[in-house]
Amino acid sequence: MVAACAFAGGMAIAQDYPTRPVTVVVPFSAGSASDVMARIVLDRMVAPFGQRFVVDNRPAAGGNVGTAAVVKAAPDGYTLLVSASGPLAANKTLYKDLGYDPERDLQPISLFASLPNIVVASAKLPVTTLSELIDYARKKPNVPYGSVGNGSSQHLAGAYFEQVAGVRMSHVPYRVTAQLVADLVAGEVPVSFQLGPNVIGQIKSAQVRPLAVAASKRLSALPDVPTAAEAGTPGFESAAWFAFLAPRGTPKPIVDRLYREIAAAMADPAVRSRFADYCAEPLASTPEELGRHISAEIAKWREIITKAGITLEP
Repeated sequence: MVAACAFAGGMAIAQDYPTRPVTVVVPFSAGSASDVMARIVLDRMVAPFGQRFVVDNRPAAGGNVGTAAVVKAAPDGYTLLVSASGPLAANKTLYKDLGYDPERDLQPISLFASLPNIVVASAKLPVTTLSELIDYARKKPNVPYGSVGNGSSQHLAGAYFEQVAGVRMSHVPYRVTAQLVADLVAGEVPVSFQLGPNVIGQIKSAQVRPLAVAASKRLSALPDVPTAAEAGTPGFESAAWFAFLAPRGTPKPIVDRLYREIAAAMADPAVRSRFADYCAEPLASTPEELGRHISAEIAKWREIITKAGITLEP
């Protein structure tokens, strides 16, 4: 009888939720990849929930500040988080104190997108394949590669590539993506491990060459570009990924309903088409699967970061 009452109570919570607008904290700036993709999914979720989802952008400290804010919010389903691989995984090694523990303090809901890193070379660099880049880097150590900053997914992808390919390259951090892309086109910085939205125009105009996608399968937006494994470098997989979470203690019926609606959104052809425009792969995972994914990514990047000696704090 007690179990039956608990089940009925849980169903009632899920069916009644939400009764007012839901705040969704995005710990990155408006217009960023996480912000744009989150809004696409949230727009799709308005109809089934019958309430607005209000995005609250809180960019600072690599996503840590906004993520930490959600940890402190009431676990009632009215404050959600859209965070990414940095604040949820890599930053646990990069920073001495995040102000939160991504495994302990947050309730996973679902993955919803992955942006694989693409190995791109300036059209001025005399390489056309990933194998040729590796040979070139072995003959000319310290080939520069650009990223949007220390500790970014692009920086970490480059460090990981060095370890997998057995080459030594030179990291050049930029503050502004547009300047990095301009220098990549000009050949000032000949290589980058970029996210698709930043270079898709330059790829299509043949100003930069995509050598490989650091993923287990090809990107639908770039079907002719091989995976790193297909290009002869198995094991090199690196991506910025994005997920929905909530404060730890959020009622399970609410978490489960959110997961179901996110999964439905990610199966919607209209949503998938818009994601393809950003070179993003749509995903969905159960809360349990997301929890395991976060733990696995923390362990993976801890090893890579430690081996590379990357630090962001003194």
